Amino acid sequence: MLPLQHRMRTGVQFSQTIRSGVRSGRRNIVLSAAKQNGETTRIGFIVSKAVGNAVVRNRVKRRLREAASDTVKTHPHGYYIAVRALPASKNATYQQLHHDYTQALTAALMKLAGEQKPRGAGQNHE
Repeated sequence: MLPLQHRMRTGVQFSQTIRSGVRSGRRNIVLSAAKQNGETTRIGFIVSKAVGNAVVRNRVKRRLREAASDTVKTHPHGYYIAVRALPASKNATYQQLHHDYTQALTAALMKLAGEQKPRGAGQNHE
């Protein structure tokens, strides 16, 4: 289970992570991650009604929370991570969600370690 102190709670945390972070997508999820130096790692989940009814959305959230619980053990400080469940996640097993989460997290952390340019930084604004 993901401890409460490691959960994103406010809209500001979500929007900051999605706007300023790096993104990595998979079949069932899109993961955004941003560095937050000195802060506790926080993970939040966005599961819209497009995924399904309340029972399905809560099942997807529980599975994603469990998949993310190891992240706070390996990276206890320094990251905000927002996970958006895509409609395909309603039919995904725990193993599929865990695999997608792990792959997306690895890709996002590699992008952060490489200090990729923020989105839109390379565009010419003449």
